[in-house]
Amino acid sequence: MPYRANRDLPMPVQHVLPEHAQDIYRQAFNNAWKNFRGAEAEREGRCHRIAWAAVKRWYHKDDGNWIANA
Repeated sequence: MPYRANRDLPMPVQHVLPEHAQDIYRQAFNNAWKNFRGAEAEREGRCHRIAWAAVKRWYHKDDGNWIANA
């Protein structure tokens, strides 16, 4: 299911990612959701993996915190 706003993202995502990273996650998830079809559980899992991959292109984890890449 696409997310309309960052406040609609899963709580684990909201709690660990900074606001900008949440924007990236939400946009990547929603874009993947539009482009992939299949069983909903499989589709949702794939979209979450794609969203995390998008965040990891712009952020890295340092001491448990997500930091923007320089």
